[in-house]
Amino acid sequence: MASGIFAILDDIAALMDDVAVASKIATKKTAGILGDDLAVNAEKATGFLASREIPVLWAITKGSFINKLIIIPIALLLNVFFPIAIKVILILGGLYLAYEGMEKIVEYLFHKNEKKEHSIDDSQEDNGIEAERTKIKSAITTDFILSVEIVIIALGTVLDKSLSIQILTVSVVALLATVGVYGIVAVIVRMDDVGYRLIKQSDDKGFVAKAGHALVRLLPIIIKSLGVIGTIALILVSGGIFVHNIDCFHHLLPSLPSVIKEFSIGLIAGALVVAVVTLVKKVIR
Repeated sequence: MASGIFAILDDIAALMDDVAVASKIATKKTAGILGDDLAVNAEKATGFLASREIPVLWAITKGSFINKLIIIPIALLLNVFFPIAIKVILILGGLYLAYEGMEKIVEYLFHKNEKKEHSIDDSQEDNGIEAERTKIKSAITTDFILSVEIVIIALGTVLDKSLSIQILTVSVVALLATVGVYGIVAVIVRMDDVGYRLIKQSDDKGFVAKAGHALVRLLPIIIKSLGVIGTIALILVSGGIFVHNIDCFHHLLPSLPSVIKEFSIGLIAGALVVAVVTLVKKVIR
């Protein structure tokens, strides 16, 4: 009896070792997409009232967990029974990300004044709540697409392993992605509060007070930077999806640096999708 228990424990330990090694490899493979995920979601989780930042971030985090609970079993099933569907889903997700990135660029270049006027009109409480819900929904949708990419890449590193290792590895990577990304985002959005607390505790004197002032000054710079980085990340991620999943793009201009090729393809795809969506909206109106 005792030997049987020890044998089971030994099997579990061996399985955990295999999962740890596989998770380490998968995390390295997804490091780039996790960086893009951080930039995109940090940009989407900012711009709220200070009292609403943590509730909004928690709502997005819960949505991210639900996304992964949906994606992981579906990805595992599709990989077994209908693997081509994964590629189709990735490409459709890439089109959405390209559209989001290009829409931000178009909005900044051609509708900047309209956006300012709209933000003034939306200062009322009801409109603010609606805008918050819209931004949360958009963040969760974007997280869903990025999560699909993360799960698929993680799954691709353990295709030659047993089903149990596949499930555990993908689950570990998905959990780390959510906790890591939104944990860092939470730190970013609370920088100013930490800064104000340091200033208050030091009576606005000495090195601690200077550090507090630096944190307060840095927050708007970081938020603006994340807006730019997030937009670039959307374009790059979408272009990477097209390059890695469409053969003609994968073999196009092999001498061109991959970053430039992916960004260019993402930009062109985004412009095309924005043009089509704009045309459809005009026809409907």
